[in-house]
Amino acid sequence: MRRRLTPLLLVLLIAATATFAARPPAPPRAVTPRGPLAADEQNNIAVFKASSASVVNITALGLERDFMSLDVQQVPQGTGSGFVWDTQGHVVTNFHVIREASGARVTLADQTSYRAELVGAFPDRDIAVLRIDAPAAKLKPVAIGTSRDLVVGQKVYAIGNPFGLDQTLTTGIVSALDREIESVTRRTIKGAIQTDAAINPGNSGGPLLDSAGRLIGVNTAIFSPSGASAGIGFAIPVDEVNRIVPRLIRDGRMVRPSIGVTGAPADLNRALGLPKGVALVRVQRGGAAARAGLVPFSRGDRGIVQGDVITAVDGTAVETQDDMLNALERHEPGEVCTLTVWRNGASRKLEMTLAESDQ
Repeated sequence: MRRRLTPLLLVLLIAATATFAARPPAPPRAVTPRGPLAADEQNNIAVFKASSASVVNITALGLERDFMSLDVQQVPQGTGSGFVWDTQGHVVTNFHVIREASGARVTLADQTSYRAELVGAFPDRDIAVLRIDAPAAKLKPVAIGTSRDLVVGQKVYAIGNPFGLDQTLTTGIVSALDREIESVTRRTIKGAIQTDAAINPGNSGGPLLDSAGRLIGVNTAIFSPSGASAGIGFAIPVDEVNRIVPRLIRDGRMVRPSIGVTGAPADLNRALGLPKGVALVRVQRGGAAARAGLVPFSRGDRGIVQGDVITAVDGTAVETQDDMLNALERHEPGEVCTLTVWRNGASRKLEMTLAESDQ
């Protein structure tokens, strides 16, 4: 049985219909035309378009045992960024991104994903190289720049995957140069680039670019109590990266050069009134330093027997063993370096051929 509309309800419906019918149109406001984008905006867009295809997302994988089935499987344990180095599938990232991983997956800008293998790593510089089996047509290597000619104030761009948000662009400037940061092995990374471009968790391993879209550094760390960007980020300079990565690809590891010495802590120099440098406490028998006539400090019947202090490598002053190792690592085994050596108030220069370290 159909229900009939009551007279009151019928009146209300008619009134509502009349009200809607009487409403005037509500057009949106006219759009104010704008001129072309500013030059810096156009450059931002151009850099992102040209470089974003080179940036990848890296998912570090860890092993986890299923509670019920006891099966072991790989599960995501963290994410970071990286960039395509060449068309052979090599990808560069920070070592700490994959440090404790049992495997990794690399996702390209087109969202295709590939299992990665570790080619080599140099933890002292927080650099690692992965390789994926992707078609060369999908791989766009990043353009390589230089870091030796950077100046404070020039514009920089960081592209990465902060907080898991892929393909994010932030901009800033070079805030300072020649900073020192600590690697995961507690070795000092010298010459780091400081920037105010926002770098957050997940940006690690991604590229820092100049206004021409060239790689000038690898974003590696932020200085922040909260773990989020506080306007102070650091990048490993590209000149270091471009020196180390080809050697990791060739050898699978960083083959260290060696002269066969062990240095004392800087406290010894102060205690004995020695000049700044690396006071030798051990000289390896048959090593390059021994063949060149270097001798260590030792303890004799009448006290400390004077030895040698290395004060410079290739003309660059060194104050600690870390400084000396950094200078030597610019060479490869078999190359010749020049040491400035102090003993008993006199300095001399020695040339020696670097050997391969057993470490």
